Amino acid sequence: MTMDASGFTKKLVGIVSIGLLCAPPARAQRTAVEAEHGMVVSVYDVASQVGADVLKKGGNAVDAAVATGLALAVVYPYAGNIGGGGFMMIHLADGRDVAIDYRETAPAAASHDMYLGKNGKPLPRGPGSSTQGWSASGVPGSVAGFALALEKYGSHKFAWAELVEPARRLAADGHVVTAFNASRLLVRNETLAPYADSKRIFLKDGALRKAGEIFSQPELAATLARLQKDGPREFYEGETARLIADGMAKNGGTITLADLKNYRAVERTPLHGTYRGYDVVTMPPPSSGGVLVLEMLAMLEPFDLAKLGPNSSAKYHLLAEVMRRAFRGRAIYFGDPDFVKVPVAGLLDRGYLATLMKNFDPAKATPSTALPDLAPAGWDAAAPKAAAAQSQDTTHFSIVDAAGNAVANTYTLNGGFGSGVTIPGTGILMNNEMDDFTAKPGSPNFFGLVQGEANAVAPGRRPLSSMTPTFVFKDRRLFLVTGAPGGGSIPNGVLQVIVNVIDHDMPVGFAVEAPRIHHQWLPDGIGYEPYGLSVDVVEALRGRGHILEMRNTYGPEKKVPLSEYYPNDTMTIMIDPKTNLRLGAADPRKPDAKAVGY
Repeated sequence: MTMDASGFTKKLVGIVSIGLLCAPPARAQRTAVEAEHGMVVSVYDVASQVGADVLKKGGNAVDAAVATGLALAVVYPYAGNIGGGGFMMIHLADGRDVAIDYRETAPAAASHDMYLGKNGKPLPRGPGSSTQGWSASGVPGSVAGFALALEKYGSHKFAWAELVEPARRLAADGHVVTAFNASRLLVRNETLAPYADSKRIFLKDGALRKAGEIFSQPELAATLARLQKDGPREFYEGETARLIADGMAKNGGTITLADLKNYRAVERTPLHGTYRGYDVVTMPPPSSGGVLVLEMLAMLEPFDLAKLGPNSSAKYHLLAEVMRRAFRGRAIYFGDPDFVKVPVAGLLDRGYLATLMKNFDPAKATPSTALPDLAPAGWDAAAPKAAAAQSQDTTHFSIVDAAGNAVANTYTLNGGFGSGVTIPGTGILMNNEMDDFTAKPGSPNFFGLVQGEANAVAPGRRPLSSMTPTFVFKDRRLFLVTGAPGGGSIPNGVLQVIVNVIDHDMPVGFAVEAPRIHHQWLPDGIGYEPYGLSVDVVEALRGRGHILEMRNTYGPEKKVPLSEYYPNDTMTIMIDPKTNLRLGAADPRKPDAKAVGY
């Protein structure tokens, strides 16, 4: 069944009117924090305050981003880090946009089959696998990424050592453990407990940390002090590097001094697209998220989402079908652009995307296995299929300064508390980013995503990611700064915030808090949040043939038959076009999140 966009929209509106019933979330809605000059929004109030203090003292958004990112490594060890990596999008007031890729890289000793057992199957989750332990880490990029951003785009009013100091002080003097952080430590006890330093530092030797207590980290404070004294390359060539390499060598890890010395963050050219008169600037590969957001916006643009309403089954059906089509492409065409040719222009071609939508039926879900095999221009049919695992426990922060410079930064340890390993003598919690590679081509990973050869483990390669730090502009003026954690659900979360603001004219606080769904092609199903969809909408979607499953997003994680769905907390800033006020929206899905402005 096919029809033009206008007819499709009318059909969607009329097909199940009961689906227009609203499903408000069970949280009290937060209004955005308003500020005239600068704004920082992050997952943790203390880190947001650190960044805002830098802005108040005359620093720019990049200065504040470095201080905020380092502070999160202390107060939010679940995902904040110096032992991981990520992506930073920078918008400069003179109009330039920059993408900094500080994704982790595979060590030189990494090999194609290193995570397979004797039976040829991927090793089960646990010590020694790609998910946990000393061999699970890629070479960390966070310190190098922050240093590159500061050197090239900072205000130069602050020395590196000054921006490290708030984090060093928090580590030395301690910070108050929140109820949420205490709950995360309880949930991930099994990740940290097998490793002596992790158990001692984060779990109090098994006694567990409780909300309200002061948590100090003297080893991490000493590491940060070395970074202050000797500069960011100390992490890669100094005492810290030696301690990392020694710990790895003694415990069967693969990262060496040479791996650390050779690591470099790199600049990439941002992607640009348009949507209903707005410009969208986002992260290029090795992020798949930026391409997916631009693809999905282009597929949605012919249809009148405003007429469908923000909470209708018709709207969610349309979103799910667009997500399904975009994620199928992710599973085939993506990899590290330094190793694999990614056909970005072909994937973003409007004619190609329109063709993908031709079999889109407003009355019925299209089975994921029934999508047409339509390759974009520029794709080498002989190339290996891609697809990567997803970093689920990630964090994002957004910053805008008084001059109009902005940062959207998403970084990760991959799993919550990463590999579980803390390097002795450093307080550094390491990533388990090697799990974002393909352990065995053709096999689904822990999150149900099909893996491919293009994302196989290889020395120096950066694993594919879904992290999607993004800017939206109106009439060449910055309008939105946003991004999210949540693995494969990241681009879908960013998409829905943009749609909520542009199509549904929601205030930014409501746009961030509104219920969200997730579809990733395979497994074939829609994930949704508790209290996120009304019973009527769920039944209407099932009537169209969708498989739906509510995800447990507030209690302990659990395995589910579809992909695990982790709510992406979209830390977002809107710049009001009329008043130029910075409107900071901290997502209440993370209870310690806060927008701090001045």
